[in-house]
Amino acid sequence: MRRRQIAQNELRWREWVLAIAIVGGLPSVVSATHEADHRFTVEGFVCGTDGKGSPNIDVLVKDTRISYGQIVKTDGDGYYKAAFHLHNDNLGDPLLVEARGEQQEQKISFDPKDLEAERKVQVNFGTGCIRDRERVPMWVYGGLGAVAAAAGGFVGLKVIRSWRKREQKRGTSQGKRKK
Repeated sequence: MRRRQIAQNELRWREWVLAIAIVGGLPSVVSATHEADHRFTVEGFVCGTDGKGSPNIDVLVKDTRISYGQIVKTDGDGYYKAAFHLHNDNLGDPLLVEARGEQQEQKISFDPKDLEAERKVQVNFGTGCIRDRERVPMWVYGGLGAVAAAAGGFVGLKVIRSWRKREQKRGTSQGKRKK
């Protein structure tokens, strides 16, 4: 019994050391990508000639002054997003974005005095695919309307049934009084 307790305590000790090592290593990475004044986001859509989003396309996003870049893939809607850790001295750096062999050059631009606002640029490829990613899709409103209608119908049905039961009780109780 004593050996089992010692083995369990040793295992718990190892788990705690591992957890502290993992969590201790994360804040430096997490804080760099979450502070708005050090983050610059490049996002957009890659679409075909039909205007539909092209899924699973490689998009190269590169700050050519500091020779840092990354390759991201588009999602099912053709949307991509790349985040960079940049500082105020990166203002005006040339930015190269490439998808399907087509290149677009931009300048990194933001207000260096604004430390709260999201620093981002949207670069789209193809025709007819410019969409507002932050807007709520229409199917959400339709779904919420259907849920509200179903809930209203359920509540209405319950109210009508309670009225009918009340009417039936009144009718039978009045009938008993007549006897």
